[in-house]
Amino acid sequence: MGLGFGRKEAGSHAASFLLGAALPTALLFLLASDRLGEGLSSISRSWGSGAVPPAGDGANEVIFKGLPELLPRVAMEDRTVIITSVNEAWAQPGSLLDLYLDSFRNGVDIAHLLNHLLVVALDARGFERCKAVHPHCYFLNATSVDMSSAKPFMSPDYLELVWTKLTFQQRVLELGYNFLFTNNRWSMDQDCDMVWFRNPFRHFPVYADMSCSSDDFKPSRAPLDNPLNTGLYYMKSTNRTIQMMRYWRAARERFPGQHDQAVFVNIRHELVSKLQVKIEPLETVYFGGFCEYHDDPEKVCTIHACCCIGLDTKVHDLKDVAADWKNYTSLTPEQRQKGGFKWSYPTRCRNSIGWRRP
Repeated sequence: MGLGFGRKEAGSHAASFLLGAALPTALLFLLASDRLGEGLSSISRSWGSGAVPPAGDGANEVIFKGLPELLPRVAMEDRTVIITSVNEAWAQPGSLLDLYLDSFRNGVDIAHLLNHLLVVALDARGFERCKAVHPHCYFLNATSVDMSSAKPFMSPDYLELVWTKLTFQQRVLELGYNFLFTNNRWSMDQDCDMVWFRNPFRHFPVYADMSCSSDDFKPSRAPLDNPLNTGLYYMKSTNRTIQMMRYWRAARERFPGQHDQAVFVNIRHELVSKLQVKIEPLETVYFGGFCEYHDDPEKVCTIHACCCIGLDTKVHDLKDVAADWKNYTSLTPEQRQKGGFKWSYPTRCRNSIGWRRP
């Protein structure tokens, strides 16, 4: 049944007038909001500085089919989702996905966060394995590349993958959802290469548009002078962050052959000065990695298998860390107070890149 335009009834003319008057008001209401919902996503894509070209968003509706229906089932009350990704190799029993999921169950009051974790599968077999162990899986069938095996770091297939995932993240923001993304840049094998111990959301600055991990954090430095690592980052869905994603992706042409983190590091000051994006690094005492970590199990939230090459290498050293955590949490309060705790040294990972730092 239509709205009755063209009929002679007076009631239909009144309805037409009221509808015409209401639409501009509703549009102004949407434009006044910094948080972008799905109703605003089509409008927001036409905004921005002249230097940021359109991102081919019409294709996003096809490439990321089903995502608008899936996100409401995964998101927290504040419309935040946790995102990681797997392929067939990482999703095998006993591999990175199992370690990742188990760490939530063994952490401090974070098992409920699994309800808000979206695992993005890069191939069909990884998707099937994900569905067998986790309720929220999404098949990123968005590239022509076979993603069932590890891709050499900086190979053309690798670059296509990391830039496609950035497009996916932009779509999540456009739909009005914040996200915490866990990812890795150093290795030939990617993602869910992390273990969780505590709720990380308590350590993201409320004023920041983007909170980003760092390989070597020093509070005495200016925020953007810390070595930023997109191994873990949290982004709010705002006008600024959508503009940022478009700017970031467009900057790829200025740095040919570079991955997304390298381009991000190169343009970080531009993002702040031109788009007024607020970017804050995260302290390694809370968000550690094999590049830099602290032996303080009372503060640590996550440990990331960065500075590491090779799937088996990552699995081995992350299993050591997970075992260390179980041993620590089994101690009595009195035993913990004695101190002396140290994580197992990530020998295989450090050797895989020739890392000699303590």
